[in-house]
Amino acid sequence: MAVVLGFIVIVAAFAGWWLSRQHLTAKPWLEVGVIGEAADPTSPTTAKLGLGTFLVVASSLFALLISAYSMRMGMSDWRALPMPTVLWFSTGLLMLASIALHMAVIAARCDESGPLRSSLLAAGVCSLAFLCAQALAWRELAVSGYFTAANPASAFFYLLTAIHGAHVLGGLVALGRTSTRTFARPKDLAPTIPRELTLSVELCAIYWHFLLLVWLVLLALLMRWTDDIIEICRGLLT
Repeated sequence: MAVVLGFIVIVAAFAGWWLSRQHLTAKPWLEVGVIGEAADPTSPTTAKLGLGTFLVVASSLFALLISAYSMRMGMSDWRALPMPTVLWFSTGLLMLASIALHMAVIAARCDESGPLRSSLLAAGVCSLAFLCAQALAWRELAVSGYFTAANPASAFFYLLTAIHGAHVLGGLVALGRTSTRTFARPKDLAPTIPRELTLSVELCAIYWHFLLLVWLVLLALLMRWTDDIIEICRGLLT
């Protein structure tokens, strides 16, 4: 329970900080501009709020999974898994992808097309390598005899990493579209990067930071770093 509450608090703090920067208190009816501009679905505020709504739904899904994991691991048939060492490597790759997208945002805002292309390419490569590393972790556990039906811990490991991997894969689709638009721009074009492209890069960066945050929570749970906290909470509840 403590792990779930901690995860919700972290996500809520991040969401509160992020939403505070989206000018939600602005009064568009008092601003001078083209009629209908405030309701433009491609505006930064609208797009980021749309992504924020999706992240809230995804956070709820992961919170439910973490809650189920915490309750199930207290039963007698639970057998902890030996965590594959490749998980450390995959964690580093996801961190690099998140950093690369942060650098891409800086490059886009500074109208630096070259660094923007390099950062997007690095983020895509690191994310694909992350998925490959997760597949290697699956293979290592399967070779060791830890199949889905053999142990509840195995089933949860495959479930948690698969759902997180599916979110990464979905993000790669959006990242691929953004990268295609970036590389499709002629090099002799005006140096100013369009607002829509900068917005796409920002949305990808926000999503990857979320994926990294969720993965760090899942890694702490799978590595059993939170076992003591869970046991203390169980003692308090009983």
